Amino acid sequence: MKTTKLLLVTSAICGMVIFSGCATEKDIMLQEGHSLAYADGFDDGCHSGKKAGGNMFESFKKDENRFSKHSKYAQGWSDGFRQCENEQEALDRQIRMSQEQQLLTEERKRNNQMDTYHLEQQAFKGIKYDPKLLNNLK
Repeated sequence: MKTTKLLLVTSAICGMVIFSGCATEKDIMLQEGHSLAYADGFDDGCHSGKKAGGNMFESFKKDENRFSKHSKYAQGWSDGFRQCENEQEALDRQIRMSQEQQLLTEERKRNNQMDTYHLEQQAFKGIKYDPKLLNNLK
């Protein structure tokens, strides 16, 4: 149960970091001197890349008219798509690995419990329960 809560908290934090990354990326790009067309393209490409990477809460965004006529928008879209698709896939891999680790930990715990149970069964094999003997211990 403790590892489940840790996994959920870790996933939530990673999700917030990823979601907040593209939300402010446009402002950061503009401050760094990128054109508005590039920043818009990056933002649209980022949403599309996250969708392609498996994020079911994102949607594909691409202004086809700007993409075909403005090279800065097209370059920004392509860069944003690749970067955010890779980030989404990395996040998904990390979550899958955490889940697998949790399953392995739980399986080890169950195996240890079963080993202990079988050892106890072997230790008590042949011993008959006699309440009279227990009374003698008092």
